[in-house]
Amino acid sequence: MIWEAVSAIGCLAGYKKKSRRKSLRIVQFAAVWLAVAAPALHGQELEPRTYANTPVGLNFLIAGYGHLEGGVAIDPALPIENTQVEVHSVAFAYVRSFGFLGKSAKFDVVLPYAWASVSATALGQLRERDVSGLADPRARFSVNFYGAPALSLEDFKNYQQDAIIGASVEITAPGGQYDAGKLLNLGTNRWSVKPEIGVSKHLGPVTLELAGGVRFYTDNDDFFGGRLREQEPIYSVRGHLIYSFSHGIWAALDGTFYTGGQITVDGVKRNNRQENTRLGATVALPVNRQNSVKLYFSTGVSTRAGTDFDAAGIVWQYRFGGGL
Repeated sequence: MIWEAVSAIGCLAGYKKKSRRKSLRIVQFAAVWLAVAAPALHGQELEPRTYANTPVGLNFLIAGYGHLEGGVAIDPALPIENTQVEVHSVAFAYVRSFGFLGKSAKFDVVLPYAWASVSATALGQLRERDVSGLADPRARFSVNFYGAPALSLEDFKNYQQDAIIGASVEITAPGGQYDAGKLLNLGTNRWSVKPEIGVSKHLGPVTLELAGGVRFYTDNDDFFGGRLREQEPIYSVRGHLIYSFSHGIWAALDGTFYTGGQITVDGVKRNNRQENTRLGATVALPVNRQNSVKLYFSTGVSTRAGTDFDAAGIVWQYRFGGGL
């Protein structure tokens, strides 16, 4: 789930022409600052066990609910205050594990739907907007090319992890709700591609994971009334400390740092490069052989620009096939 920015267009109403022109400039400038929220759940992903070995032939059906709430860090010189964002989202996903050149690999596709609301005080007036609809879908292919051979469920019983090195490529498509006349949108009207490399090391009941990636964006040529919005890549690194308990229960401490993403609108660069840090935790609880539940929470530790939010959610997973 992603959104373009806060809709402050309503602040144009009730002003004389000169004031309207000034207000329009302020809104356009604010739009650039607030639009750094667009990759909110891209650079800030905290997903442990991405590169864990998985028996081939398994299928996973996943449904999740998430709640996100927080403010937006913008230029203090702008006459916009008390910006608050709240998002409720549901996501449905399908994951398939398989062998790729003798190595374990996975493919997943995610379709999210969201309800978002934003409020802000712009030029001394409270402005609010609510929107709901599909967010941009995504697909990802990942393969573990070292330390994780493709194994059937039967052979997997004898597998002992040491070190795993893997890579993934995620593609986000412009399929979400988008209105060029509004600043708040659930879709981004552009594509993005994120290659990533990850390492997972097993140390008794503890697993350490480290992954680094970069997300590239295509241009949005219909941003807020037909403007051209460009964004530089966002570089991210994330780490996870995972502890495995008995009976398939595990918990993780998660952290991520991401930087970059400076935005240009109609050739004019803005001072909105991100340099943010987040921390979180994840707990996985098996229900039975085929079902499990995962709980997660994360919060912003430092935010240079963009959305400083708390996020929490629950995910249900059902697996089948592969000899289960």
